[in-house]
Amino acid sequence: KVGGLDLQDLFVGTVSGVIAVLVCLSAGLYGDEGILPARLLVAGEQKPLLQQLQESPSLLWLVPSLGLGPQQGLELICLLGALLSLGAVLLGALRDSLAYLCLWILYLSLYTAGGDFLHTECDSLLLEVGFLAFLVAPCGLLRSSTSPGLHDPVTFWLTRWLLFRLVLCTGLSKLASSDPCWWDLTALSRYYETQASPTPLAWYAHQLPDWLSRLGAVCVMASEIAVPLLMFFAPVRGLRICGFYIQVWGVCVCVKERERDPTEAYQFLLSCLALLVKLAVYVLILLGTIKLFKLEINWEQKIVLSKTNFTQENFSEFVSLIQAPTIWVGVLSLTWEAVVTMLRCACVRGIMGKLCALTQWAIFTATTVAVFTLSLVPYTAVAGVSAGKIFREVQNAYGAVEKYQLVSAYGIQHRMVPPAGRPEVIIEGSGDKKTWKELSFMHKPSSVSEAPPVLGPHKPRLDWLLWEAARADYQHSHWFTGLVQQLLLGKQDVLRLLQVDEAQYPFRVSPPAFLRASVYHYHFTQTGQDGNQPREWWKRLYVREFFPAVHLGDPVLEELLQEAGLKEKFPVLPISDTPLAQALSVLRGHARGHSGPLVLLTLFTTVASILLLKDLVSRSRTPKGPKPKSKPATSEHKSKKPREAHPEASEKNRGPSGRGGRKEGLEERRIDSDRSPRKRK
Repeated sequence: KVGGLDLQDLFVGTVSGVIAVLVCLSAGLYGDEGILPARLLVAGEQKPLLQQLQESPSLLWLVPSLGLGPQQGLELICLLGALLSLGAVLLGALRDSLAYLCLWILYLSLYTAGGDFLHTECDSLLLEVGFLAFLVAPCGLLRSSTSPGLHDPVTFWLTRWLLFRLVLCTGLSKLASSDPCWWDLTALSRYYETQASPTPLAWYAHQLPDWLSRLGAVCVMASEIAVPLLMFFAPVRGLRICGFYIQVWGVCVCVKERERDPTEAYQFLLSCLALLVKLAVYVLILLGTIKLFKLEINWEQKIVLSKTNFTQENFSEFVSLIQAPTIWVGVLSLTWEAVVTMLRCACVRGIMGKLCALTQWAIFTATTVAVFTLSLVPYTAVAGVSAGKIFREVQNAYGAVEKYQLVSAYGIQHRMVPPAGRPEVIIEGSGDKKTWKELSFMHKPSSVSEAPPVLGPHKPRLDWLLWEAARADYQHSHWFTGLVQQLLLGKQDVLRLLQVDEAQYPFRVSPPAFLRASVYHYHFTQTGQDGNQPREWWKRLYVREFFPAVHLGDPVLEELLQEAGLKEKFPVLPISDTPLAQALSVLRGHARGHSGPLVLLTLFTTVASILLLKDLVSRSRTPKGPKPKSKPATSEHKSKKPREAHPEASEKNRGPSGRGGRKEGLEERRIDSDRSPRKRK
């Protein structure tokens, strides 16, 4: 647990939500009539099974043995992952390392076959957290689910190292990208309208004064650079917890320490020393932020002025300076955890107990060291720093396991959208190439009069890729040609990615004969000088053509499909008619017509309701107050208090033999039990 947050629950909850949405969207994305058909990945492959799994780790290669097609195989993988992850959330018996290993394998299979739609930083993070959940979770073969393992501090250390790399690399990459908006502290004011999925609250945040947005950018960089460097691996527990609360934007930084005996002088001194260290760190972060960003208070205008007070050369020297010390801090911290855990294993009673504990410690410590060593390759590549200091053997090992996403690099892409505006691809269709109608999307800005949608934890894969594709040309997004082809064919699975409500689609009667795409720049509107809110949420401006006007059979479209690898090279296999395939078809039919946010909201509401009912039932079964049977024994308990108040005296009366003392105690308990009201009765 990290600040009350369970790592395994977080992983399985996220996996269940992501996979459940993929169940609804897989047909439009990877189906036989989708944008990137999965059959193109496996069609015509005649390699041995082991070689296929080694080159492309995915359970999709095993699907033909079940009599299923590629689309049905992906749906089966999604459903198995959703059921297993939901079971792990609701049932404690399934919170086992083997269950998390299965979840990791299932999601890795989707990641491998997902192409551009699943190759995002969030998916890499989810896979790395999933592998760590497999290491941290209890293993039913080694110990019971209720007993903690002695090696847990070693494996859980990797989660602290992951959080450190994620936060620090995200902060460093902002300035290392040489993006002017991070250096002039205007990035946050642009982020409100240029984020992947803006919300109505983002419109109101965009109306904040400029000086407040600049101050917010300073706070973001201070929390992502200074806080992990000074708090995440600090020897003072209060600093580590404070760093956690800062990352989740908590307002409570007062940490309740363990209760200590105030009469012991050395514990009081340690408490005072820890308090001084915490105050020193807080003051250092505050003064450093004020100096590096030149914070000044303008009392006349009642604003806070901020300005970057260092150069890119100073920043590059800083990154090179902290890289080696942070690695050595990680090495020392891991060594400390490993040595302390080994000593605890050596204190286990019995020779077999010591041997079993030390064996587990050796296995998990070696695994932790291996994962930590591999993570140094992407970590040293942050901010453009070369990984030449890492041994060649480590780099080769990282290249060999990179496809498994055990460790990943984070914060690579942090260049903000240029101030010209938020680029969006607008697709238009026509039946006669004269009158064009715009195709609106559910999850991305389209109409200037519609409020931005609230998606919650849902991540619309197609809409996000369209937002990223608008920054370049369509040649960098080969999947876009597949989208155009399926829209011209009027495939229903793809149309549901745009609009679930058919009434909102202008070509619901017949598909368009021509399609084209353009790039527009979007900006949030501003409130008037009188403070009134405008009627429209967005304002937009035409920029350029993104995709030429094409039609089915167009030589330009055929050439683009050939370049994108979306032309059929092998005959399409007939759809399987096995009972399993029929069951998947029925479930697919029930999933159609539901949007991703609705699926996630229903899923999370159902899980929360079940957990609430379980908690209420468990509380109702818990007896309240003392049992009635214990009332007659009140006088006996009172007579025993003097003997229990002096345990040392009772030990002396028992004699030097500990075993004899235990026998006498058992005899006394037997006598007391014979005197109980039930025995007398």
